[in-house]
Amino acid sequence: MPAMPDTVLLGHGSGGQMMKRIIDEVFYEAFGSPELLAGNDAGVAALPATGRIALSTDSFVVTPHFFPGGDIGRLAVCGTVNDVATSGAHVRYLSCGFILEEGFPLAGLRRICASMAEAAREAGVSIITGDTKVVERGGADGVYINTAGVGEVPAGIELSGASCKPGDVVLLSGTLGDHGIAIMSQREGLSFETAIESDAAPLNHLIAAVLEAAPHTRCFRDPTRGGLASTLNEFAAASNVSIEVDEEAVPVSPAVRGACEMLGYDVFQVANEGKMVAVVPAEEANAALAAMQGAPYGANAAIIGRVGEPHEGAHAQVRVRTAWGATRVLDMLVGEQLPRIC
Repeated sequence: MPAMPDTVLLGHGSGGQMMKRIIDEVFYEAFGSPELLAGNDAGVAALPATGRIALSTDSFVVTPHFFPGGDIGRLAVCGTVNDVATSGAHVRYLSCGFILEEGFPLAGLRRICASMAEAAREAGVSIITGDTKVVERGGADGVYINTAGVGEVPAGIELSGASCKPGDVVLLSGTLGDHGIAIMSQREGLSFETAIESDAAPLNHLIAAVLEAAPHTRCFRDPTRGGLASTLNEFAAASNVSIEVDEEAVPVSPAVRGACEMLGYDVFQVANEGKMVAVVPAEEANAALAAMQGAPYGANAAIIGRVGEPHEGAHAQVRVRTAWGATRVLDMLVGEQLPRIC
């Protein structure tokens, strides 16, 4: 049998022998779950009979494909795992669909698949089905990935951004802005005194730890595009409450803070891919914080704000209390701050 070519060819999406070979030697070799290796059009797997599932899907088009702290493959697995986990579900299975551009290096594809497999193992999930399409040169930017995830929601878990109540406490699992600034610096060739890496990480184990410690948690949300600002505004609008954030309590690395000041970005609006926001009742806040800090990727977790009554007659329900004691409105991001960051 001739050696595999060094790049993706149109024949790799043909449905014939070349496609079978790239599936066998790249995707099966990297992922290799029993359900996937069965080779059927659908992966069949078991879910405990809880009566409810959580399902989410996302597409990843980030550029560059490889960046400090991760790549498009790790991002795809972590992003979908985290989206499903915010429902309180035990995430079990993923699908992955690849859109490949003719000429994309096979070595790069193998590297991406290895990264996905490693992230899936870390999260404790299996990739059980997928799809591959190849488009002509110029028809895509190398590789795009779509992932979907499914998990079962335990009985009694009811999490929603519409459940926040006055008196609740807002927690953040770590430093803001790492992913967005890492992508921007790599894309623009900028260097900083301290290296900035993406925070892409699976947070399903952290969420499970918080739910065990704080069983009345109201909601979780990963502050991806639009950052913390968009997440808190979504909560405030859905629950008809106000939220006040203590600026000094929000963890931000000195390197990211410096980069945002230099570039004119509001760090509250910069994207994250390995952070989680939680809203919990005040009486469970300390337990939730300790659980976050004891979980992987939660060492820098902090209590950052509180939920209050809605501001009468005001459309802006999220405010930041500055170090000087003044407050400023924290609006959602308008437009596109950093395109194609995920």
